[in-house]
Amino acid sequence: MIQKTVSGLSRTVFRARITGLENFPAEGPVIVASNHLAFLDSIFISALMPRRVAFLAKSEYINSPGYKGKAMKAMFEAIDIIPVNRSDRKEATKALEKALEVLNEDRVFGIYPEGTRSRDGYLYKGKIGVAWLAHMTGAPVVPIGLIGTDKLQKPGSNKIYPHRFTVRVGKPLYFEKTGERMTGKQRKETTAAIMDEIAALSGQARKDVYNVSPSAERDGGVS
Repeated sequence: MIQKTVSGLSRTVFRARITGLENFPAEGPVIVASNHLAFLDSIFISALMPRRVAFLAKSEYINSPGYKGKAMKAMFEAIDIIPVNRSDRKEATKALEKALEVLNEDRVFGIYPEGTRSRDGYLYKGKIGVAWLAHMTGAPVVPIGLIGTDKLQKPGSNKIYPHRFTVRVGKPLYFEKTGERMTGKQRKETTAAIMDEIAALSGQARKDVYNVSPSAERDGGVS
């Protein structure tokens, strides 16, 4: 029900433009790799794709006290978003294992190779987790370019503003299923190929550095 509601609002209130849905595989495991501009990105991607897309998200979102926490938990469960405690390094390292579970069940898993939202509109260097998943499973990678979702919600605000946005779905990318035999060179080359496709779809200028989340900046580390 929530997926249909979000999909309906996306097409009517926000007048979302969606292209390339014919590229989305109708069955089997699929890895969706997208740029990341706003908190709402996972919600819109999951609602607008032909198949449900599972994403990982910070568990803090559903651990908020009161009505807000309950509402977020219900929404996340409805659209297949899996909470992860990123402040716990042991829990965070299990994130890709959870992704493998989703893909081994012939489902769709969504990932942001940049690791965190872009706060300045640039497309940052991709991390190799997406390549690891692709080579471990042999699942096709469907690149997505989001345009304009950063205009829907201002940083630090709970308000959502009606603004048109675009979702561009690219053709699936196929990489060799190597399992644990994958090399570091393969992971780097595969990640670079995926980021090139995302850049072509999103039209973003690029930065050849890793993005850092606000919380990681406070802690002096990289997310």
